[in-house]
Amino acid sequence: MNKKVLVAVADGTEELEAVTIIDILRRARLDVIVASVMSAREVICSRGVRITADRLIDECVNEGWDAVICPGGMPGAAHLSDTIALVEILQSQNDAERCIGAICAAPQVVLSAHGLLNGRKATAYPGFREKLDADGAVSCDDAVVKDGHFITSQGPGTAMIFALALVNELAGEEVAHEVADGLLV
Repeated sequence: MNKKVLVAVADGTEELEAVTIIDILRRARLDVIVASVMSAREVICSRGVRITADRLIDECVNEGWDAVICPGGMPGAAHLSDTIALVEILQSQNDAERCIGAICAAPQVVLSAHGLLNGRKATAYPGFREKLDADGAVSCDDAVVKDGHFITSQGPGTAMIFALALVNELAGEEVAHEVADGLLV
């Protein structure tokens, strides 16, 4: 059975990050569900690209997820952070020590703002990275940082290596290499 991955999106999500993550995880044959935290399944991303989610976030609360991923972008990350259902899902993931990924603004705006990264190493988009320390995390300058069941990354330019790190975590190194080779990475 394929591992189930939830990718949360909102109006203002960084589309390059969201689409890259969704695409690469699907290339790895993971069961990816895209969930909108807005009132409709269609979201308008930060540069005007429209994404139609598979579900609304409220439909995802009582399911078990192998990974929950939060793309960045503003105000997308703020919408994710303000969504009670997503925060509950993330807290459940954390309690079960299952994979949580976040990129760009999301490590700080979504995860550390809710105390999920306390004492953990993490990275984020430069304007948000400094705030990680203030929230109790340990900021790092690496493009991708893994600490326990958390994987964080910096932004659009690191989205592909972030997504491949998620594949490595969820499907193994062989599958990650296979996907990377197919993408000429």
